[in-house]
Amino acid sequence: MRWGDMDAYGHINNVQIVRMLEEARIAAFGAPRGAGLPGVDPPAALFSDVEEGIMTLVVEHKVRYVRTLEYRNIPAVVEIWVGAVKGASFDLHYVIKDPVTREDCVKATTHLAFVAEDTGRVLRLTPGQKEKLGRYQA
Repeated sequence: MRWGDMDAYGHINNVQIVRMLEEARIAAFGAPRGAGLPGVDPPAALFSDVEEGIMTLVVEHKVRYVRTLEYRNIPAVVEIWVGAVKGASFDLHYVIKDPVTREDCVKATTHLAFVAEDTGRVLRLTPGQKEKLGRYQA
């Protein structure tokens, strides 16, 4: 959490919550190909290992605010796991917890798909992608 993430009520702003989901997703599954310089490898290099010309795109976010996430000068706790894996898309689930009380503050889901950059068409998940996702399914 950053000081600037607070809104006028002292809560972490809803836009920043979605940014925290993105940060957790990238930390767990890697940055999309070609983004930034090399760093620490993610636990499951699902996004950073996609072939040239394939984009990893968010189809939908669902965010439920269970309780307000107050600013603290320590990182929030974000749990992330894979939910449904379909033929051409998959869901990631998150819980953002207060880092001191460990109470659930936000429950969210992101629906993602791999898309061909040249055609804009959604691509079917490969057996290798499904296997990687399966390791993190709850």
